[in-house]
Parts: sequence; structure tokens; C-alpha cells
Amino acid sequence: MEYEALKKVMAAVLGMDSEEIKMDMTFLTDLGADSLDLYQIFMGVEEETGLHIPTEGLDKITTVREAVQWIEKARSPL
Repeated sequence: MEYEALKKVMAAVLGMDSEEIKMDMTFLTDLGADSLDLYQIFMGVEEETGLHIPTEGLDKITTVREAVQWIEKARSPL
């Protein structure tokens, strides 16, 4: 669920087809996304899922897989 929501928002923010987005892609090198894009993506995922996703530490996320894990962590806080 998180991966599909993330792909949908990423495609809209980055102007690409969601089917092109793979788990091991990097935001900077593979997708050409900068920190502002990443912030917009996570705000969009919040809207899509209704989750509150903490933005502190987003700058440490480098791959789509890490972003999915970040969202999963927000879904089930300790």
C-alpha cells in the first residue's frame, strides 16, 4: 500500500509514469529529485494515506525503498 501511494505521488511530482519507479532507484541520481521534491512527495503521501509523516530526517532518505520504510514506520509508531 505504501509503495503504491508513494509511486502515485512521485509520478505526479516528478512528471513521470508510476510504472517506471522501482524500489532500488535513488531520488537524486535515478529520479533527478531534490530535497524540495522529496518534501512535496511526502506531503502528498500524507494526503493520500491520511498519515502524519515526520519530516525531520527526510534528507537522509536516498532510495525509494528507504522512503517506503519511512512511511511504514509512520504507519506503526513504537
